This record gives sequence, structure tokens and C-alpha cells, in this order.
Amino acid sequence: MTSPTSADPSRRARSFELGAREYRRARPGYPREAARWLTPGPGSRVLDLAAGTGKLTEVLLGLDLDVVAVEPSDAMRAELLDALPGVTALPGTADAIPLPDGDRDGVVVAQAWHWFDPATALPEIARVLRPGGRLGVVWNVRDHRVDWVDAFTEIIHRGDSLEPNHGPPELDERFGELEHAVFEWRHRLAPGELRTLAASRSHLLVLPPERREELLDAVDELVATHPELKGRETIELPYRATCWRAERLP
Repeated sequence: MTSPTSADPSRRARSFELGAREYRRARPGYPREAARWLTPGPGSRVLDLAAGTGKLTEVLLGLDLDVVAVEPSDAMRAELLDALPGVTALPGTADAIPLPDGDRDGVVVAQAWHWFDPATALPEIARVLRPGGRLGVVWNVRDHRVDWVDAFTEIIHRGDSLEPNHGPPELDERFGELEHAVFEWRHRLAPGELRTLAASRSHLLVLPPERREELLDAVDELVATHPELKGRETIELPYRATCWRAERLP
């Protein structure tokens, strides 16, 4: 069963305006090791592009970086500013970044590359990067080798016509060779927060209310019955932070 609107990528991207609070509450952050690998180093000027509610922004700030966040959704950006007061967070998109030419030593994109049009995003990212600057892309990928994680993933993708995409970004002649690294880590949360995590996903946000509740109830049933979840106060959701980076060529 597929919602007639669930396959519309632009509508899916806009849906986060509705789910910003859930996104901030339940989405995982990123391991420091991954953020360090993605960025040029302490003191560098980094843009967190499509920053959402600031999940990666917070980690970048802990690495002694000069961070600017750009996020198109007003609701997501408001959550970011509430979570990280004083951070520079600007409205903008990958096609129109509100920064001068060569302003950044690094640009990072967390869990958002699939919303970009490379034909327009790559020239703009290259514009704001200094020559020799670094583009980094990271995906938090749930570890489906764990039984209950695989079951959770099956539920939240039921009827989803957009295929998951955790692969390398397709770059152009402005960028050098892609490097790849994976960092395994675990996100600690209460079992009941799996429902909130599911509710923050674009597929569920655009579904009719009755269909969305059906899937969320299935998540609750998994939590109530799976032996690795039932009766637990906290659980650890395993992730593989899958990272890619490339240098901006002169």
C-alpha cells in the first residue's frame, strides 16, 4: 500500500516542517570520530548544509570549529536555535547558500544528500568552498544485522516507494577522488522513543493519519513483544556512520 503522495521527493523534503519537534527528540546524533574525519581540523570554517535541528552541528561545535548552519525549514531551524543558542543558523538551500565565495574550509551534509539536485548543488557547494577545502557527506545507517533493528526498519518502510540511498555522492570535475570510512556506534534511547523516531521520517509524515497510526502502532507492538525490547528502560540502536569526503580542486 503506497500513498499517492509518498513518492513525491519535494513534498517529502517539505514534510520535515511538520515533524521538526519529533526529529529533534528522537533522531540520533553522530560520533565525534566521524565528524572529525569529515572536517579539515580545529579552527577551520565549516558549513553544516541542510543542518536540520542541529544534530551534526552540535558535534562540530565540540571540535573547536567555526560553524555556520544553513537549513531551509523554518521549523527545523527554530529547533536548532533552541537547542544551540548563539549558533549562526541561516535560511538557505544547497542551490542558494547565503555565504560568500570561498568562505568555508569545509562543507558537511548529514542525512540530506538525497534531497539535493547535483546539477545545481555541486556548483554552489564548490563556490563557497576555498580551493583545497573539503566536502563531507555522512549517513547514519541502522545496523540491520540486528534482528529487532531489521524488524523496525521493515515496519517504517512499508509502502515506501523511495528507495533508501546511503551510497557515495555523485560529484563532478570540481572535486577530487572520494574517500570512504565507516564508524560503528550506538544511540541510546528509551524503547518508547522508537515510535517518535518512526514518526519523524518523511514517509510517515506524508501518509494519511490512519495509515500513519497503523505503522506507529506496529512499532509499539514490536517494542511490547520483542524479547530484546520488552520491559527495557533503555536500548541501544546500533548505527554505522557511513562517510564520504572529497577535496575541492583548484
